[in-house]
Amino acid sequence: MGKFTNKVAVVTGGAASIGANITRRLHADGATVIVAARSVDKGKAIAEGLGERCVFIATDIREDADLQRLVDTTVARFGRIDLLVNNACSYGDEGADTDRQTWLDTLNTNAVSAAILGEMARSSLKSAGGNIINIGSISGAFPHIGRWAYPVAKATLRHLSKTQAVEYAADNIRVNLLVLGHIWSDPFEGLTGDNRAHADKVSAPYNLMGRVANGDEVANVVSFVASDEASYMTGGEIPVDGGYSAMGPEQHSPLMPLLMEGNQ
Repeated sequence: MGKFTNKVAVVTGGAASIGANITRRLHADGATVIVAARSVDKGKAIAEGLGERCVFIATDIREDADLQRLVDTTVARFGRIDLLVNNACSYGDEGADTDRQTWLDTLNTNAVSAAILGEMARSSLKSAGGNIINIGSISGAFPHIGRWAYPVAKATLRHLSKTQAVEYAADNIRVNLLVLGHIWSDPFEGLTGDNRAHADKVSAPYNLMGRVANGDEVANVVSFVASDEASYMTGGEIPVDGGYSAMGPEQHSPLMPLLMEGNQ
């Protein structure tokens, strides 16, 4: 018996990358997991691979009709929604040159859809005493040169998470945000040509752990925050960033010795 036995979790973008790690962990913990994703091939593959208690529902989270169908189908088949993980995201961003359509699509995917889906699932989450976990990013707290739309969208999700926590408290629905740092995922794999050692080397100066994280390390935190073990946690921003947000601009190099070097 797992800690999510008889519970139903919906994971957007749950067919690939970090989302697939989350899907597998929740499934291993006993949950029935609904994978909501656009990629039919990947969605079917993970559902077939996990077998019983994993269902794929083709979903474009930018479409309200798809979101409503996702909620209605889940409730009709399983009678409840205990957990909603808003994981799906868009990385569309051309910095200051980002065009209007990319701006709107990035905001729509990363923040607006999470708000709308959360509200659609609200009554089911209330009945189940459930919770929402939004997958955020250090990009939502710190500006990154050359990137505009994605960080702004994640900052929007950050504020949305607190808004939902305040609004949904009366319904006994917990809402928390995971703030991810450098995670080995599709973007990192693509940018490095699947070179994990190079990714670790580049990431090392930016976090205290000196490496990128594995997707499973994110999934582990999702599992905890979603569980009854975290029953007094809501409105939180839980860092899964290897110390990125704690380190500050001095990073691994103390200022004072560097100042003294030129005066010896």
